[in-house]
Amino acid sequence: MNIILLGPPGAGKGTQARYLVETRGMVQLSTGDMLREAKTSGTDMGKKVAAIMDAGKLVTDEIVIGLIEEKLTTETGAGFIFDGFPRTLAQADALAALLAKLGQSLHTVIEMRVDDDALVDRITARSTCSGCGEVYNDKTKPIPADGRCTNCGEQKEFTRRADDNEDSLRTRLMEYYKKTSPLIGYYYAKGDLRPVNGLADISEVTASIEAVLG
Repeated sequence: MNIILLGPPGAGKGTQARYLVETRGMVQLSTGDMLREAKTSGTDMGKKVAAIMDAGKLVTDEIVIGLIEEKLTTETGAGFIFDGFPRTLAQADALAALLAKLGQSLHTVIEMRVDDDALVDRITARSTCSGCGEVYNDKTKPIPADGRCTNCGEQKEFTRRADDNEDSLRTRLMEYYKKTSPLIGYYYAKGDLRPVNGLADISEVTASIEAVLG
C-alpha cells in the first residue's frame, strides 16, 4: 500500500505518518530527510546532492526521483508514505511513472484539510522536543510540568521554530496552496483523493485515515 499525505505546514502529516509507521509497518519517505541522509552518505549520489545543496541550489526532480527509487527498491515494509513529494504536476507524473516501472501503484492520496486561521493559531503555540521531535502545543498538549518528553522519556530542550510566527506562516501557506492546488485537482480527477479534517483531535484524524485505508 503506497499513499501520499497532502497538507499544509503544521497540518499534522508527520504525526500521522509516524502512527502509520508504528502500527502498520509502513515506510515514511520524506524528501527532506532523504536529501539530508544522502548528503552525508558519501555515495556518488550523495556527493552530487551535497554539491548542489552546498551551492544553495535546488535539487532537480531527477535526483529526487532517483533517491525515491533507491528507497523503493532497498527498503522493506507494508508500503510507503510519500511526505512532501510530489509538490508539482511534473513530480506527480514522474512518481506515477516510477511506480509503474517498479510494478507498484498508488493506493490513495489523503488530503489533510485545515482552516488557515485555526492552523496559524495552532502552529504559533507549538514546541518540539529536541531529542525525538515530538510536538507539543501550549493549549492542546502542553509540555509536561517535569520537562520530560512523553514520547522519548527524556528531559530535553523544547524549541520553537523561528518561522513559526503569523507572517511567516501565512507566506508558507500561500506558497503551499499555489503549488499544491493543481495536485489536488490532478488526484481528484484520477479518483485517488480522500479528504480528512486535519484540525480534528489527533485521534479523530487517525481514525479518519484508518477508515480511508481500510
